[in-house]
Amino acid sequence: MQTVSCGGRPVSRIPQVRFHKPSGQARVRHKGLETYLGPYGSEEAARRYAAFLTGLASDSTAAPMAVAPVSKSVNGLCLMYLDHAEKYYVKNGKPTDELHCIKSAIRPLLELFGEVRVSEFGPLALKVVRQAMIEKVWTRRYINNSLGRIRRVFRWGVENELVPPAVIQALEAIAPLMAGRTEAKDRAARKPVDQKHINMVLGKVRPLIGDLINLQLLTGARSGELLMLTEGMIDCAGEVWTANLVDHKTVHHGKERVLVFGPKAQLILRPYFTGQKSAKLFRIRRDGYGRAVSNACDALEISRWTPHWLRHTAATRLREDYGLEAAQIMLGHARADMTQLYAALSLSKAVDVARAAG
Repeated sequence: MQTVSCGGRPVSRIPQVRFHKPSGQARVRHKGLETYLGPYGSEEAARRYAAFLTGLASDSTAAPMAVAPVSKSVNGLCLMYLDHAEKYYVKNGKPTDELHCIKSAIRPLLELFGEVRVSEFGPLALKVVRQAMIEKVWTRRYINNSLGRIRRVFRWGVENELVPPAVIQALEAIAPLMAGRTEAKDRAARKPVDQKHINMVLGKVRPLIGDLINLQLLTGARSGELLMLTEGMIDCAGEVWTANLVDHKTVHHGKERVLVFGPKAQLILRPYFTGQKSAKLFRIRRDGYGRAVSNACDALEISRWTPHWLRHTAATRLREDYGLEAAQIMLGHARADMTQLYAALSLSKAVDVARAAG
């Protein structure tokens, strides 16, 4: 199954279900032939459509898929997994981005194969789901990640004796989409922001936004890491200040994250100290910070960039000036299994870099 372009517009090659008004039937057309699937919107029509797609993917006549009770269907499995995920993928009482990605990944799965028994869902069906993702113009990497999330749903099902082990073993056989060997597009690589554009934005935004931009360039910190800072979190005792973040992106991997602030960064931070140890230093939300930068780019008629791109800019500078290891340490990219091994060395090197770089 492929997606072709007609006048610059993608055209689906996955046959779509249509409503046949005179009969009230669901129907699907392929190679000039129409197949009637049963009453439109019924379980029977959903079952027959799933069987039709699986047979189409295998270029053979597929055995009819039985309509499953909810508890044994793909729908049922996904509902139970989402109940688990909504409790598991939570941080500070709020759902994480991963939960949104899981819901996005299973949406085309449920649209195509929700009524199918989990025991009958196999590699060919998963390929149909993947093709639907391609036709939605998802990027190659996002599709690969989404299929990984779908497999995670079935793996959880095996763990909880809801899915036969053979199902996940079969689904693991599907190789990821490779660059240049698929219709799926690759997102352009994120590059460091041009310093000229950074300077233009600095001249357009208010001081708070400018200070955050400069802090990210000096420290390589994520915007969220800076926006969670309180005065009480920063140890100002030494020549180089440090902030040990107890809540950060990779805390669940057992990693530590320490921000270090050299002399230039300290000059930026000082005016935000008010003596209120528990108050946030920067009174702005992450989306507000990002929007301020994007709006400035639009007003200046330059290519949009976001605060996260500044980590790439900082990483490039740190790598060029102080080496790859220093860049990894400053940005918190050391592997989790090595954290305890050289934690002291990492902090020492980060302090040296911050002292020199600012």
